[in-house]
Amino acid sequence: MRFHMHLLPTYFPDRDPPFDVFYQQILDQVALAEELGWECFWFTEHHFLLYGGPEPNPAIFLAAAAARTSRIHLGSAISILPLHHPVQIAENYAMVDVVSGGRLEFGIGLGNTAVDFRVYGVPREESRQRFEEAADVVMKAWTNERFSHEGSFWRFEDVPIYPRPVQQPTPPIWVAGHSPDSLGWAGRHGFSIMTVAHPFPPEHYEPGLAAWRDGLAQNGLRPGQRHCKLHLRVWVDESADRAREIAEPALLRYDHISTVGREARAPFNPDSYPFADMLACGRNVYGNPDQCIEAIHATLRNYQFDIFSTTFNFGGLPHEEIKRSMRLFAREVMPAFKDVVPPLVADGGPTELARRTGHE
Repeated sequence: MRFHMHLLPTYFPDRDPPFDVFYQQILDQVALAEELGWECFWFTEHHFLLYGGPEPNPAIFLAAAAARTSRIHLGSAISILPLHHPVQIAENYAMVDVVSGGRLEFGIGLGNTAVDFRVYGVPREESRQRFEEAADVVMKAWTNERFSHEGSFWRFEDVPIYPRPVQQPTPPIWVAGHSPDSLGWAGRHGFSIMTVAHPFPPEHYEPGLAAWRDGLAQNGLRPGQRHCKLHLRVWVDESADRAREIAEPALLRYDHISTVGREARAPFNPDSYPFADMLACGRNVYGNPDQCIEAIHATLRNYQFDIFSTTFNFGGLPHEEIKRSMRLFAREVMPAFKDVVPPLVADGGPTELARRTGHE
């Protein structure tokens, strides 16, 4: 089983430092993740809200992280393709791949927040069509010295981009989502996928994962040759009581801020949060090292994935405490899964990502 790191910044002005310090703390966490053995660090894209909004352009963070590291892969989770001109996206992320020496993992998606589309002036009902056309443009830009395109939203002729990515024909492509439409599209294009454990129970993802598998099969591929990354919020402490005292309020802060200013989100009720059920199902992971190992085994029983992506920086937790928890997790929890092969890739061989990152 592989371990990645994921950051969706939940920024609390009364808890977190000013943005210049906050950003440097994030870069310190990326460097520590590389030192401790995480294989990839992912940055999200959100806008205009303190839930994710302090990180509106993942490509800039990825370039900064590339300058601080040498081995860890660096991913966008995601680039919201419908909001942007696809040629600029192709240029920006090609630069990331070049400056990192070929370490980009390119994650894409439709976006899930109405205010983004309203402010950018993009009709949300066009999001899927724009997403698919933008992805096509990016692939053309990366795989051809010069390319032309005529579509519903963009038209251009005989265009080169400089530079093209180091990884040819393209950096690895990942698609975020949970619906059969999104994950089926990913499978039909031979792409890996990203999902999130805490918003939905395991059975919610089954139709989408079935569509992804079917799509991969149409390309002669199977899970293991492509990947499913599952993102969870994680906290570990030597003391189970202290872990609970730190993690549970932070989870409540995270879930509350995720509803603020986001249309169609139900008001958050902290009094009804099912802490025990979320742990038992493997949708959150926190506790002492043994409890975290047990919780991850619950995740393995209930979800289909081969990459476990951890978030330690959530809910306004302090930087030094985040680093301490990361170190303990790497020392006491990750080794317990060294020889665990998730059911998704139980084919007896190293996965495609393991070969590329040198972790066979």
